[in-house]
Parts: sequence; structure tokens; C-alpha cells
Amino acid sequence: MIIKRPIITEKSMRLAQNHFYTFEVDKNASKDQIAKLVAEKFNVKVLKVRTMNVKGEVKSQRRVRKFYQTTSFKKAIVQVAKNQKIALFETPKEEVTVTTAEGEPIKLREKKDFLGRTKVKVEKSATGAAPTTQRKVITGK
Repeated sequence: MIIKRPIITEKSMRLAQNHFYTFEVDKNASKDQIAKLVAEKFNVKVLKVRTMNVKGEVKSQRRVRKFYQTTSFKKAIVQVAKNQKIALFETPKEEVTVTTAEGEPIKLREKKDFLGRTKVKVEKSATGAAPTTQRKVITGK
């Protein structure tokens, strides 16, 4: 098995917006093998493959004064054509309009990440600004 798993981090998701996709691959895999397998598996045209060997980190255990080393692996960054995407790295977006008690519409933009967690962003509508909420400051006296 040449491609072991996709590497999904904040940095790799930022690269995915520019058509660069990151995978953990077998240590003995060549660039040609990686390009051929990604092209077949995801139906994309691969322009370039960059590989690097990532050294394992030395970490310390919490309660015992001992150290251990995580395993090292090979990482491949694959560039695909401009009009093509790999759906595994894409996050779906949804937009909903909700009206407040005052009758003002507010847009809620819902975004789900790759693990299925939902993040909601509230946008003010263009028709009128939503009233600001004031907090009451309670003093300790």
C-alpha cells in the first residue's frame, strides 16, 4: 500500500486551497508511483509531487522521567491541475437566513469540517445593523 493516509492539518488545508494535497506514503515509494496512484484513485491530473522524510520527535513521558521517539514517515505533497480538486480535503458550506425578534434578517453561515463538527458564523445583514447587546458590570462592593 503506497498511500497510507491523508495528512489533514491546518497547514495542509491551507495548501489544499491552492491545489496542493498532502499524504503520508510508504518510505520506499517513488514520486512516479505516488503520482500514478493519486491520479488513478482520485481521477485527477497530477502536475508535480514533492516528497520529504519527516523525522520522528523525541518526547518525554508525563510521570516517569523517560523519553520515547515517535515513528518517522515519508510525506508527499501532490499538486493537481487548477480546475481539479480532491473531495477528501474539501469542507461543505451552508448558509441560512434567520429573522430576529425585531424582524431583522441575520445570515448564519454553517461550515462543517472534515470530522463532521459544525462551526456557525453570524453575519450582520445589509439592510440594517443588529442592535448591540450591553453587559451589566457587577462590582464586588
